[in-house]
Amino acid sequence: MSITALQKQTNINIQEKADLIWEIATHLVGLFKPHEYGKVILPMTVLKRFDDALAPTKQAVVDMGKKLAEMKVEGEARDGILCKTSGYSFYNTSQFDFRKLVSDPDNIESNFENYLQGFSSNVKDIVSNFKFIDQVRTMTDGNVLFVVIQEFISSKGDMSPNKITSTDMGYIFEELIRKFSESYDEQAGAHFTSRDIIYLMAELLIAPEKEEIKANGCIKTAYDMAMGTSQMLGCLTERLTEISEEADLTCFGEEFNPETYAIAKADMLIKGGNASGMMYGDTLNDDKFSGYEFNYIISNPPFGIDWKREKNEVEAEAKKGFNGRFGAGLPAISDGQMLFMLNGVKKLKENSGRMAIIQNGSSLFTGDAGSGASEIRRYVITEDMVEAIVQMPTDLFYNTGISTYIWLLTKGKPANRRGKIQLIDASKCFVKRRKNIGNKRVELDDKCISLIMKSYTAFENEIYTDGELVVESKIFENAFFGFTKVTIETAQADDDGNPILKKGKPQAVKGSSDSEIIPLSEDIDEYIGKNVLPYNPLAFADRKKDKIGYEIPFTRLFYKFTAPQSSEDIFAEIKALEEEETTLMKELFGNA
Repeated sequence: MSITALQKQTNINIQEKADLIWEIATHLVGLFKPHEYGKVILPMTVLKRFDDALAPTKQAVVDMGKKLAEMKVEGEARDGILCKTSGYSFYNTSQFDFRKLVSDPDNIESNFENYLQGFSSNVKDIVSNFKFIDQVRTMTDGNVLFVVIQEFISSKGDMSPNKITSTDMGYIFEELIRKFSESYDEQAGAHFTSRDIIYLMAELLIAPEKEEIKANGCIKTAYDMAMGTSQMLGCLTERLTEISEEADLTCFGEEFNPETYAIAKADMLIKGGNASGMMYGDTLNDDKFSGYEFNYIISNPPFGIDWKREKNEVEAEAKKGFNGRFGAGLPAISDGQMLFMLNGVKKLKENSGRMAIIQNGSSLFTGDAGSGASEIRRYVITEDMVEAIVQMPTDLFYNTGISTYIWLLTKGKPANRRGKIQLIDASKCFVKRRKNIGNKRVELDDKCISLIMKSYTAFENEIYTDGELVVESKIFENAFFGFTKVTIETAQADDDGNPILKKGKPQAVKGSSDSEIIPLSEDIDEYIGKNVLPYNPLAFADRKKDKIGYEIPFTRLFYKFTAPQSSEDIFAEIKALEEEETTLMKELFGNA
């Protein structure tokens, strides 16, 4: 199925289903504030999905649970047998399900508690992270628990796997979270990235191996360090299995928001994926995957967010050097996105691992030479890990309209890309949405993604077009982005204008320091002789203060000069406006 078709499916069928489910929140009015509705609707949706999935084997599991209790079988052995009986990696041994719960309204609270306790420990972990027990008590006190459960057994709450696929269920979760975020006046993009962007990231990740995967399948691992509801991992899995039915992707992820973590784990349980690989925690100070290496890393970590909370642990790990994750340097405390990049780099499989990670513009250029941000860029560039950087259109994300970039990093560039970086300007490659969602006013359709991928795979200095769509590619040597920041002093001079020397060295005039940014490709002495001394004969370089820096001036490299409007044209426009004004005044007031 094409990307455009998938998006249409999301926008129509899935949105309608999510709207119906969200209607159940009308029963919460007065008892809960609007921004609290999601705290009930999201976990109830997850539980109903589990309930519908387990329905065909429900009685068999209940019977087996009783039998194992009589035999005093416990622990992993019990879990294994019950999971095999249920057909999933989770189960529920309670005699109750949603339909039986509504048959006894007088005991709804105790029966529902019995129902929740009947779940396997992995589902109990999900319920715990939703902090759902508190909501259940509030619903019970307000006499709406029965009504809500009753609504979920109606047609609007039917989430049987034979009617709603795991992929579609992921879409429904996304739509519900968006509604929850909007009611909370919180940006939906804090929780998930729209699928058009993820599909492009997936294509970039698998591009070098696409034909091999198509022919022979693959066994791969993938990791998202800020996974949200795990939809990036889900989209990557979709894409691989579309290419080959023999593709096997085991997914891992970490998420700090307990509710979105709970949804990610629930989603993975339903899909029969690696639910145990979904971890709750703060990636920066509580790394759940230390020592792991992955084939693919796909992530949209938060940007513009400080790392003050994680400061002590991050700085302690930085002191480990490259034995830890942050040996290359630490960015400004106000923005931790490059820490996520370093975390990913550490976890890339040697000689073959590939990472697609979204960053804002600050990762390209912020930080002076020698600063943490510059040192991070220096590390990933000089170690030849940066394969390509793609500038995306503005207004592409739900929660921001600013310019964003996909960094494609790898440990193991193909021979023709070694020592080089490809910059791709795709800022003019988009289609406008009919209806805006938050800040998202544009999207990438099949043609957009195809044109960007054409640019990437061709690996040429070239402009590519398809109708109004434009993508430009430029190739640079790694060293192009490096420079030396040289401190320039002005020597004290005697009456004859000659520099005053002490032990053969010129003495600087206090307060006269300046600096020059000199590309690594240029000889420093020649540069100073050509660009500094003609204007200041007493200038000299204090080479002890040299600092190497790296930056990627993306905007400047793709800047197109537009000649200003001529004064004659401007004068003609003014004259035409004056004549138009005179005509209008005559129409309004006559010749008075």
